[in-house]
Amino acid sequence: MKESWILAFLVLYPFAGGLLCWLSGRKKETVRDYLADFVTVSEFLVMAALAVRWGSAAVQSAAGAAVQDAAGAAARSAAGLSESFAECFIPRICGFGLYFTLDGFRLIYGTVAALMWMMATILSREYFAHHRNRNRFYLFLLLTFGATMGVFLSADLYTTFIFFEIMSFTSYVWVAQEEDDASLRAAETYLGVAVIGGLVMLMGIFLVYHELGTLQIADLLEAAKNCENKGLLYAAGGCLLFGFGAKAGAFPLHIWLPKAHPVAPAPASALLSGILTKTGIYGILVISCSLFLHDGAWGKLILAIGVLTMFGGAVLAVFSINLKRTLACSSMSQIGFILVGVGMQCLLGEENALAVHGTLLHMINHSLIKLVLFLAAGVIFMNTHALDLNKIRGYGRKKPLLHLIFLIGALTIAGVPGLGGYVSKTLLHESILEYGGGWIIKAVEYVFLFSGGLTAAYMTKLYVAVFVEKNEDLSLQEAYDRNTRYMNGASTFALAGSAVLLLVWGLFPYRIMDPVARLGQGLMHLAQPGETVAYFSLKNLSGAAVSLIIGGLVYCLVIRGLLMRRNAPKTQAGKTPLGGGRYIDAWPAWLDLEEQIYRPLLLKVLPALCALPFHAAAMLRPIWFRYIPWLAGVFCRGLDSLLDSIIVGLRKTVYRDSRLPQELREGNVVTLMIGTLLNGFQRLGNHTWNRKHPGQKDYVHLCALKYDGLRESNTIIGRSLSFGLLLAVAGLLLTLIYLIIST
Repeated sequence: MKESWILAFLVLYPFAGGLLCWLSGRKKETVRDYLADFVTVSEFLVMAALAVRWGSAAVQSAAGAAVQDAAGAAARSAAGLSESFAECFIPRICGFGLYFTLDGFRLIYGTVAALMWMMATILSREYFAHHRNRNRFYLFLLLTFGATMGVFLSADLYTTFIFFEIMSFTSYVWVAQEEDDASLRAAETYLGVAVIGGLVMLMGIFLVYHELGTLQIADLLEAAKNCENKGLLYAAGGCLLFGFGAKAGAFPLHIWLPKAHPVAPAPASALLSGILTKTGIYGILVISCSLFLHDGAWGKLILAIGVLTMFGGAVLAVFSINLKRTLACSSMSQIGFILVGVGMQCLLGEENALAVHGTLLHMINHSLIKLVLFLAAGVIFMNTHALDLNKIRGYGRKKPLLHLIFLIGALTIAGVPGLGGYVSKTLLHESILEYGGGWIIKAVEYVFLFSGGLTAAYMTKLYVAVFVEKNEDLSLQEAYDRNTRYMNGASTFALAGSAVLLLVWGLFPYRIMDPVARLGQGLMHLAQPGETVAYFSLKNLSGAAVSLIIGGLVYCLVIRGLLMRRNAPKTQAGKTPLGGGRYIDAWPAWLDLEEQIYRPLLLKVLPALCALPFHAAAMLRPIWFRYIPWLAGVFCRGLDSLLDSIIVGLRKTVYRDSRLPQELREGNVVTLMIGTLLNGFQRLGNHTWNRKHPGQKDYVHLCALKYDGLRESNTIIGRSLSFGLLLAVAGLLLTLIYLIIST
């Protein structure tokens, strides 16, 4: 397609922008800051233009089909909404090549990601005004942006894995940004989960390719239907679920969420919570709706994980007294709501429109909500340099704009009718009721409503603490009240713009939210456009009312009654502050899964178990045991040389290189982009500073020649057994180094 180059641009442009920002930041920090803004704003404008061009056309097509007969509407809707608007294949990179596509779902989340990066980058200029290592942060901010776009635009699992791992390692720097003890330990946890999850995910990809013979997401559904070895397919799905679930923050791999968010800078926390977790959800959607479409057993597994994640995150948030940690635990809980929707998609079979639309809309809601709330938390931290509720108490009492912005986010995530969170939670609740049957599903519904109540309770705790109560130290409260210039114009735009967008998004569910849900349903293989839900019927409003009533009771009886210390100290004026108590951290230390289970398991139990065979061998010590490594080395070297010789012989005889239909005349998309840029720079010089000695080089051709020279040797090396063994050993070595350093 003519538009295929735009996909490569969307992925590679942030990488190039990050390098330019780093170089410019070494000379002039102001140039770097505005250049980072330009990169993210221009990327968002490109995605917004694509959304207007292709998204609106697809939605109008679906709306036109909906007025026709039911059968025809379903068929036309399926054809229109799952269609790929553009595709891009870059061959021979990383062996299999990189394959990108753009459909309705990817269009939506590419736009959401670009929007969030733009707002977070704009706020970062003021947030990092007095921080160190700003150049490093901007570099990895944009590198992670490119990797995240690569994940969402990936058309096969191999491309997904490549950019997923890049994203994990570049975002690690966000968590370690401050370089204090808490940051480094949280970053250590984040990296450990990422590395282990990535290795397990890679095993799942190997199994999928071995069993199905393809990694292209569009072909997985048909290949899975024809698969006879369902046991191996479930094993592959389990490995992929482990890897993607670790990034999503699903229980029991959620341990990095409550620890990484409080120590990471607020703009990074907004992206970690709002977007990076969605890359994990994207992977879970791919395997659930392609490998296991309408599979009841798989649906029950996802549903169980979702319920535990939803309830566990809400309970952690109720107990937390740190602003960003509470929001992080809230993210875990909302991911659980989304996973409940994914599980219901599998259980409901072909009649799963409510679950599909609810899942997608709650993903978008959560992204926009956490953008607003974490940026607001960043403004509070910028001015108070604290996150403990007892220290920031009363900061927002005389700040009406910040007050309104935070309130919009809090009411939306609590599911108050009239806002976006209510719409998506209503759809998810209706999908549970639609499935019906059995006490287990009834219990799921009760946990769903109770978790929604806990959401309202902990958001009320945050709102009351920051914007209603007074600080215990009245002099500090007076300083808070005098602080009226708490953010500049750019930060105000980022925060207020995000809040207005969230508000408008939720106020028009039929005109905005429903069409967007239909646009993105193709990834989940939903053919029918879905029925129109009466969101504000008495039945649906009663469900929201139940959750809000539960939230009020939990706040009054548990938070105010059990999680606050009554004997609050007197203020300097001898008065008890408004609220009459201090928030206490009552969460038991023995319930920390990382410290009580994961670290002892990885650092003590497993090394001891691995050492047992070596101790047994040392007791025997036969003479021939010493020569096993030498014999194995001779055998592997001979086998490696044999395979290399066979590969080179076949490449020069039977399997001669031939141009593929999608290949350029020479080089690839990357060499074409670099060469075109250099040619343009040469033409500019010929008309300005280099008029006397104009250049005549064709850099497109030169870049292609350089690429072709490296390609042959890289391909032979990449297909050799020694290179494969080297990669395997390197991966195991990195894991071993990480475990050793962690001790």
